[in-house]
Amino acid sequence: MSGLSDFHTHTTLSDGEMIPIELVRRMSVLGYESVAITDHADSTNLEFLIESVMKLKEMGRAYGIEVLAGVELTHIPPALIPSIARDSRKLGAEMVVVHGETTIEPVAPGTNYAACTCDDIDILAHPGLITVEDAVAAREHQVALEITSRGGHNRTNGHVAAVGREQGCLLVVDSDAHGPGDLLDKRAKFAVAMGAGLKKDECARVLALNSDVFTERRK
Repeated sequence: MSGLSDFHTHTTLSDGEMIPIELVRRMSVLGYESVAITDHADSTNLEFLIESVMKLKEMGRAYGIEVLAGVELTHIPPALIPSIARDSRKLGAEMVVVHGETTIEPVAPGTNYAACTCDDIDILAHPGLITVEDAVAAREHQVALEITSRGGHNRTNGHVAAVGREQGCLLVVDSDAHGPGDLLDKRAKFAVAMGAGLKKDECARVLALNSDVFTERRK
C-alpha cells in the first residue's frame, strides 16, 4: 500500500457520480489506505449521511481501506457553522470539512473565518484567497487548509500553499472527487502538491498524512 489518504470525496449520497462502495473500490485499486466520504451537508441531512457511510466500514475493510464517515458543510451561514459542526460530531462524524470561500461559487463571506476558529472542524476545503488572519486562526485551532485538484477550486492553490506555509498551517491535498476521472493516483497527487508550489520534501510530508493526524487532534 502507498499509504495514500483522501479526506474529501463525494458520492451519489449528494452530487457525486459513484455509489459509495464504487468509490471505495476504485480508491483501493489506486493504493489508498483511507478515504473520507464527505458529501455535501446542511442541517437537513447530517444524520442520513453519517449513518449511511458508517454502514460502509465493513465493506471498506474487505478492500483494505479505512472508511471515514464525514460531511462537507456547504453554504452554511457562517454564524451557524460551529453549532452544525458540533451536531456532526455528536452524530459520529469522523471528518468534518467546510466548503470554503472558493472564488467560483457564492460562498458567504466569513465562512473561512468561522471554520478556522471552530475546534470541531478538521479541514477548510478550497479556501480561495484566504487571509493571513484566517490562516493564523486555522493554525491555532488545528484546522487543515486544503490544496485541491478540483477544477476551478484549484485556481488559488498557490496562494493557499504560500499563506499556509508562512503561517505554519497543516496542509492537505485532496481530490474533492465527484466522479471516477477525479480520483488521483500517487503521481497525480504529488503533481498537485508540486503545482501549488510545495517543495519535494513538503510534498512527501503532505502525501504521508493519514487519519491519525485528525484523530490525535480531537483527543
